[in-house]
Amino acid sequence: MIEILAALSASAAAGMRIALPLLLIGLLYGGSLWSRVPLLSNISPPVVLGVLVSWSLVEIFASKDRLGQRSLHLIQLLFSPLVGAIMGMAVAQAAGIPTWLVWLLGGIGGLVALVLQLVQVGWFYRLKQIPLWVVFAQDALCFVLVLFALDAPRQGGLIALLLLWLAIRTSKEWRRWYLEQIGAGDRHNPRRQKQDPD
Repeated sequence: MIEILAALSASAAAGMRIALPLLLIGLLYGGSLWSRVPLLSNISPPVVLGVLVSWSLVEIFASKDRLGQRSLHLIQLLFSPLVGAIMGMAVAQAAGIPTWLVWLLGGIGGLVALVLQLVQVGWFYRLKQIPLWVVFAQDALCFVLVLFALDAPRQGGLIALLLLWLAIRTSKEWRRWYLEQIGAGDRHNPRRQKQDPD
């Protein structure tokens, strides 16, 4: 059970950022962890480090303005399932669990990262721009989730489950808000009577 919570924590970090969690897990827990991760194990460690440092800097600085957020969301939406799976598998392998369970946790981790990234994209288009304090909070939360993944998996897993619960609540609220704006006769074309078109 602890391994599942640790994998959820690491995968939730990948739902916030792509390169930063991979970089943090490699730096905090030794670059040898990268050598046991699928895909990353086939690449030279200096190359992995260089790419992750470069992309982490892009994520940190580009996420602070609207155009940067828009570009990052597109890239993160594409790659977050892959990075979530890699993070989940890395933590699961570090825990020494059976191979079949490692792959299962990788799949679950990819889905967790995708769901969290989809909600972030939804908020971005709903609010037109994510406030700066939220962006800083995402960076901090990403760091905390990676830190908790191997040092305090229960707390990290609970934070990841709380984020998933918030994501589900948010999607239900969006659906309710969307349906409230349409008339009974417009169920087949819900965009026609919208007061605040998206």
